[in-house]
Amino acid sequence: MSTTPDTDSRVPDVLDAVLKKTQDKSWTTFAPDELAVLLSAFSPSHPIAVHSKAYIVLSAFCQRRRTEASTPEEATQSICRTFETPVTSRIADTEEREALAGLTFLAALFDVDHLSAASIFQRDGVLESVMDTLDLFQNSRNVDLAVAHLLGRAAGHKACRALLGSDHQKWLEWKSRQTEDGELRAAAAVAMVKLARGSSADAAESGGSTEQPMEDEELASLMKGLVVDSRETSSVADAVEGLAYMSTTPAVKEMLSKDSVFLSKLFSLVPRRKGAPTQSLEDIAGSPLYGTVVVIANLCAYRPRLSPEEAQIAKLRRMAKTPKNSSQAESKGPEDDPLDDDEHVKERGRRILKAGAMEALTSAVRATDSRAVRSVVGKALLSLVEDKENRGKILQAGGAKALTTIIHSVIDPLKPTDVSKVPQLDTSDFEPIQALAKLAITASPVQVFGPNEGAIYDAIRPFTLMLTHPNANLLQRFEAMMALTNLSSQSPEAASRIARSDGLMNKVELLMLEDHTLIRRAATELVCNLVAGCEEIFDKWGGSKKSGSKSKLQVLVALCDVEDLQTRLAASGALATLTASPEACESLVELQNERHRVLPILGQLVDPSVVARPPGDENDGDDDDEEELPTDPGLVHRGIVCIRNLLHGIQNKAAQMEIASEANRVGIVRALVLAVKGCAQNTNSPILRPAAEALKWLLEHGVEIPV
Repeated sequence: MSTTPDTDSRVPDVLDAVLKKTQDKSWTTFAPDELAVLLSAFSPSHPIAVHSKAYIVLSAFCQRRRTEASTPEEATQSICRTFETPVTSRIADTEEREALAGLTFLAALFDVDHLSAASIFQRDGVLESVMDTLDLFQNSRNVDLAVAHLLGRAAGHKACRALLGSDHQKWLEWKSRQTEDGELRAAAAVAMVKLARGSSADAAESGGSTEQPMEDEELASLMKGLVVDSRETSSVADAVEGLAYMSTTPAVKEMLSKDSVFLSKLFSLVPRRKGAPTQSLEDIAGSPLYGTVVVIANLCAYRPRLSPEEAQIAKLRRMAKTPKNSSQAESKGPEDDPLDDDEHVKERGRRILKAGAMEALTSAVRATDSRAVRSVVGKALLSLVEDKENRGKILQAGGAKALTTIIHSVIDPLKPTDVSKVPQLDTSDFEPIQALAKLAITASPVQVFGPNEGAIYDAIRPFTLMLTHPNANLLQRFEAMMALTNLSSQSPEAASRIARSDGLMNKVELLMLEDHTLIRRAATELVCNLVAGCEEIFDKWGGSKKSGSKSKLQVLVALCDVEDLQTRLAASGALATLTASPEACESLVELQNERHRVLPILGQLVDPSVVARPPGDENDGDDDDEEELPTDPGLVHRGIVCIRNLLHGIQNKAAQMEIASEANRVGIVRALVLAVKGCAQNTNSPILRPAAEALKWLLEHGVEIPV
């Protein structure tokens, strides 16, 4: 059965009936009249609403076949058996209406199930029949447009692309250069872009070369003009799709980012009305929303951060794929282009922010709950927040709220019913979390999350997941700890919630022992804040006599003796807090008696020039005796407070006398005296009182204080 003008009015009703059938588990295939209606439903004679329903029906059928099949190949064959004969016969039909039905359906099948569509497209004679329609219906604008769209879909797949030769390229180039029909021009240009990009990638893989009929900049200029000038939604959508492909080229990125008129028009394509309902499939089908956010993400994307080893491997791969007769310049990859270095990316980011990119990105998050769109928005925001100068503008424009919305759409479905199970998160899922972490590192929690403490508490789980998840990289873990450190300073409740996060403290304790200086520093700073803000962590780390607390104190003492100043400040700060507890002081005395390192390390914080190095350090190397760790007023203050608290916290009389004698022997007394003398001109110094109290205690325990 083929549709006629008389049956067109029945198409929506038939599709509605089939939609209901797809909900029935016993439904497996179409009746002949239903199949005929579906095949014709994508024709231009039908409105977008009919196209949308047809997409849903087609998607439901393909998903059912793929679910029931035992292998992907079996599913592809099953779908092809249903559609191949009716589609190819229609494309070859001498009636324009039937040919259009076949062309538009096959293009739609590429969108829904590209494997089966590609299989049909590669059948003998199909491509010839497609091109024959251009001769059969020479004056049909609809046929030209349908062929351009179909070739564009096919050009996105390697196996189909291999069938497209110079004749097909010439036809597409011809249609992309004509000016009478903007929609056709855009569709042909998009197909040209996909074909050119795909052919280049295929040639790179095989080590060959390919001829480009049009330069990237020329194609991009063509599509940029279509976005600025065209009033037809479909042509704008095609042009934006093409730019989404083209905007990965550094030269094109520069050109687009410098055109403020184009950027304003591009950003205006995203619905702005706050509180608008989420987009339906009908809206998305003809909307350039996804393409718009992809272009934004491409314009501000940084080159991948590669280690020296990864960079060398990438270089070797490029050399292996480059033909022997190519020049050295041709063997360079995109990462060698100076237009894509960090400074150029920063400038592009600032330009698109000035043009209104943030309003477009935040509006896109409100406009749709599409995971694909939101994932790209998260990627774009991660790139934009890389530049610290942008972060204030991003916060003002609602960037943190948009990121939170994206994160919740990813995290909320992960119900914590099984705490032992690692959540399934992709690498891209961490990008919005990492962007939010960067904002939370450089701004106060209130600036990022607002005055509502609930929003701060909600951020703890995603940051914890980024810290503990095995798929997160070291930089993401570092930034998660930095963000959590900032959150923990907001309130004792925030610190307690962080400390109770599943798996967090175990991970942080391991990272405190990392060789990487910044990772070790961030972990120590987080522990310092949690010790001060959470009673449970205070007790666990030595505030009370608990299993393992002594070994944790030993780690903190050891971290007071590393080269990194910020790590020493954090570790000594945690010790200054913990030594307010007599139990912690008792454990430190035990460590001093066992290893004889506690007092020398604390004394080194005050004055490394007069306090002896801890035992064992002299044997590490010939030069270690001569090198002093750098000092700092913060270290001096923390060291004096630790010493004062330790001395006053010792309960055992014999231990008091022993520690007093040992403090004098290692030079702590002299260091305290020099510290007090150094404050002669500053009677309000915070170190005066604890230093005086420590000296008084030492004097009372038989130590002679030098004047």
